[in-house]
Amino acid sequence: MESLGVLLITSNIGSMSDEPGEIEKNWLQEFHKTVQDHQPAFVALHLQEFGGKHYQETMASAELFIRKLMKSEELSEYDCVLAFIDKDFTQPDKFTALGSVYFIHNSLHNVQIYDFQEGQFVSLSGHAVWMSSLEDCPTVHKERFPQDFWPEFAWTRKGFMRTRWLVHNRILDLVNLHLFHDASNLVSCDSSPSVYSSNRRRALYHVLTRLQDDCNAPFFLFGDFNFRLDLKSLIQAQGWPPSVTREADGQTVAYKQDGEVQLVMKIKRFEHQNAKIFQDDSHHMLLRFDHEPIPFLNELAEVQISFPPTYPFSENVMKPSEFMATRCPAWCDRVFMSHAARALLHKGYDGEDRVQYGRIGGDVCMGDHKPVFLYFKMESQLEQPED
Repeated sequence: MESLGVLLITSNIGSMSDEPGEIEKNWLQEFHKTVQDHQPAFVALHLQEFGGKHYQETMASAELFIRKLMKSEELSEYDCVLAFIDKDFTQPDKFTALGSVYFIHNSLHNVQIYDFQEGQFVSLSGHAVWMSSLEDCPTVHKERFPQDFWPEFAWTRKGFMRTRWLVHNRILDLVNLHLFHDASNLVSCDSSPSVYSSNRRRALYHVLTRLQDDCNAPFFLFGDFNFRLDLKSLIQAQGWPPSVTREADGQTVAYKQDGEVQLVMKIKRFEHQNAKIFQDDSHHMLLRFDHEPIPFLNELAEVQISFPPTYPFSENVMKPSEFMATRCPAWCDRVFMSHAARALLHKGYDGEDRVQYGRIGGDVCMGDHKPVFLYFKMESQLEQPED
């Protein structure tokens, strides 16, 4: 039975959009290298924070980045490319700053995309770019999360975007999403789970409900989940007593052991005296504090993580492997899938697992997030499913 290589990549490009230059050069280099290493027939790239924090000023350069990416010589064998970019920030009640780009190799012919308005799959060819609010794009289903999901903030870009594909007679939903972040380290460690974790859980359940209300196709859900380690549990496990001081710029909490400061926290400060624990093999120990996926294990699966956290990295191009002392490092950027989709990940006839799940650009600066990829082989289906 024929199988094809599929490469899924998620990347929060907010800091690259704000300061392109060397970061953009590195990003493109690492993206091209990842594609070259795996030689997939189908590539799905999901982007978050398109245009960055200052999107009013940087959106034009972000658009140029997409066109440069689509026309790059390194991807010349991918002659069919579709890009869906939600860039219309003049509609704040709909704007998500999400971007999804799909590359189809010239050897792959049996691919169609779903038209949600007409209720049928349609053929593809050449390059097509949708850069707007995407409200009129028939091949994308996009939603910004309702305001009451995070009432403390007057406005947020968080939401999700879905496309549906027929690839070698298999239907797949590919969902790009960006969930709510942690606004304060001090609030994060107040409870377990944190209030921010509860907000993300509510939003993710909303996405899953929307997917299941439709045709219930196998789906891959990859983006910036903003999942964080359970900070209260992590600190309690160290047995460090807190010392609280109040200063002009706010509250500071210091944790000491034998009189030596081990951790200093403020609203946007997380300064660990042994930052190497987030980089080396001890990340396996830290995964026990990665609680946020647990409530969704009946609906979602994930390949075992074997790479260090993906956020928050230094945006200094000279310090590509260092974490910023702003947040507790965590696996924010993930690829999850329904159990029906997990069953499509093909193992070799010799029993070797051909699935690869990893982090991109460990040794180069790609912004505050490191992209994450999932590569797998998928067998074709003999009979075309009914719509």
